[in-house]
Amino acid sequence: MTKRTVTDLDVAGKRVIVRVDFNVPLKDGVITDDNRIVGALPTIKYLVENNAKVILMSHLGKVNHKDAEKTEADKAKNNMAPVAVRLQEYLPGVEVTFVPVTRGKELEDAVAALEGGNVVLMQNTRYEAGESKNDEGLATYWAGLGDLFVEDAFGSVHRAHASTVGIASQLPSALGFLVEKEVKFLSEAIYSPKRPFVAILGGAKVSDKINVIENLLDVADKVIVGGGMAYTFYKAMGREIGTSLVEMDRIDVAKAIMEKAGDKLVLPVDTVVASEFSADAEPVVVPADGIPADMMGLDIGPKSIELFTKELQGAQTVVWNGPMGVFEFDAFAKGTLAICIAITELPGALTVIGGGDSAAAAIQLGFKDKISHISTGGGASLEFMEGKELPGIAVIQDK
Repeated sequence: MTKRTVTDLDVAGKRVIVRVDFNVPLKDGVITDDNRIVGALPTIKYLVENNAKVILMSHLGKVNHKDAEKTEADKAKNNMAPVAVRLQEYLPGVEVTFVPVTRGKELEDAVAALEGGNVVLMQNTRYEAGESKNDEGLATYWAGLGDLFVEDAFGSVHRAHASTVGIASQLPSALGFLVEKEVKFLSEAIYSPKRPFVAILGGAKVSDKINVIENLLDVADKVIVGGGMAYTFYKAMGREIGTSLVEMDRIDVAKAIMEKAGDKLVLPVDTVVASEFSADAEPVVVPADGIPADMMGLDIGPKSIELFTKELQGAQTVVWNGPMGVFEFDAFAKGTLAICIAITELPGALTVIGGGDSAAAAIQLGFKDKISHISTGGGASLEFMEGKELPGIAVIQDK
């Protein structure tokens, strides 16, 4: 790790701005999943225990700044107040002060009154239109609230925003424990893997993962493709795919990928189809080249599960991004479940799930503790797998 981490900073008595990822799902103002809050606790607790004055910043949801009425509705829906309540529950004995604004006297007074070992949580950074534009004036104002900056929001490091890149470029900076862990596992898996190295890619769209597939074909021994994106490859092979999901504008790309990959690329040999996209639809298994005109593919079939499991045998490094089917529907979750099981049964292997739907699937299916690392950032981990430099990490000072 060439970047400075939080343990490299002298934080005692200092105002430490921490960019966390508290972008949690809310339903009627109630948090339905607090994994992201829990993920930030090691860094927050370290700073609290070392007498830092902790200032937390995060975005939550999206805020439309083009329409005044929508702006106010989005602000009401994406208020950070429930997050402050939950955070306080996780930090007994620590004073957590929620400031319902993103700038001004109320925020400045709260920071001025902040004592070592306590926490201020600021309102949603996206209340500010300049946040996503990395507005220099906004970043300068926020940087003025602190002495040091810690980046611990892996889910946001692929975006050059005011609260990620903007502040970090103006203060002494370091990575928090969460981002340090993410970089360690993803780097080890992709840039120095123990072999054989097998990558598994699923999800709906080839377009989301073209660069990932191409980068992984250069470094992995096998690249397994399942999920909705498989049907675009089928179409590129001249197969009939019925009413399955397809990206017609990516057919040539799929052809080029198959040509480049040769036998490195492994596609499903059968598929589970249904007449409609529904949890109650009747599942039918058909060969990959035998999808009826009025049916759609919603999962990989049993022969594909057998093939993929065989390809995984002996793997020492596995990176997985994207489910094998519509895992939200029990009838079409078997492929994703089988991949989860196959990965967890690999002795001594480094297994990494790259955020997003595959992470949700692994957690939902009960495999959270059996995977080496489940990434907290879908978009960020995808861009890491593409070999891209992540601006929120690049800006952090080296050791």
